[in-house]
Amino acid sequence: MIPKRTFHDRVIAPSLLAADFSRIGEEVGRAVRAGADWLHLDVMDGHFVDNISFGPDIVQAVRLTTDLFLDVHLMLSRPDHYLQRFIDAGSDLITVHVEADHDVANTLRAIRQSGLQAGLALNPATPLSTVEPFLDQIDLLLCMTVVAGLGGQSFMPEVLEKIAAAAQIRRTRNLSFHIEVDGGIGAVTAARCAVAGANVMVAGSATFRMPDMAAAITAMRMA
Repeated sequence: MIPKRTFHDRVIAPSLLAADFSRIGEEVGRAVRAGADWLHLDVMDGHFVDNISFGPDIVQAVRLTTDLFLDVHLMLSRPDHYLQRFIDAGSDLITVHVEADHDVANTLRAIRQSGLQAGLALNPATPLSTVEPFLDQIDLLLCMTVVAGLGGQSFMPEVLEKIAAAAQIRRTRNLSFHIEVDGGIGAVTAARCAVAGANVMVAGSATFRMPDMAAAITAMRMA
């Protein structure tokens, strides 16, 4: 049984997109041995974002290789349409975008009623006010620190203000959702995000593509 982590815990979630897909099972094992807390799986449909990654079959394949917490990020135009497939695939937490074409409250409710944790994501240009009505309905808020779906981008420091504002709302309203960051995250940017109030650090290149993945994870955890 995986212990439930709170927003007081620093969580490192290597992003599977940066792994070697020709040996995905070995890569998952490497992340586990290196000390990953969660695995982050980015699902992209080529519509909501200008990229295509993988679907529920890959999530299921990863689930068969590990009992590590699977943090599944749906960058889909219609996350509600595909939701049950990712529930059935073995996700532990499913995050959907506030900007996508769906009834956000209904989608979050469906995720939680399935027994999974629910997350809500927003892009850097999306104001925090768009997610405020839903903050008492989520387990995680994902503040994208790059534009979702586009590779090779640099960390956007202007998002730090949004992270800090979300953390302030969490304190004021006595809520307990995680604040996750994704995009350009390494030891230095993880430290900046942690100071602002984030506790879940998604990192791809800074984990899977480092010579010593365990050292990279430790550096982000301690930064």
